[in-house]
Amino acid sequence: MQWLDRTPVSLLVIFSILFGLAPFVPEPHALEKIRMLVHGDLRRPIDIFDLVFHLLPSLLLLLRLARVVVRKKQHADD
Repeated sequence: MQWLDRTPVSLLVIFSILFGLAPFVPEPHALEKIRMLVHGDLRRPIDIFDLVFHLLPSLLLLLRLARVVVRKKQHADD
């Protein structure tokens, strides 16, 4: 996961915002797909792919931040 450690957090934040909110009008795809998931309507493979596609940068950001926290904790314990 060295590639993720080398990726700047700021870049992941930008991609998370852009991908999470795209398209901006009439409503973000991620919000629409999450609403479909909650209602049990997320069944088509294209809809599942779309949800994963739009949330992937956010998931990578969370993973990157978790790795930063773990590394800081490890250095504090040393």
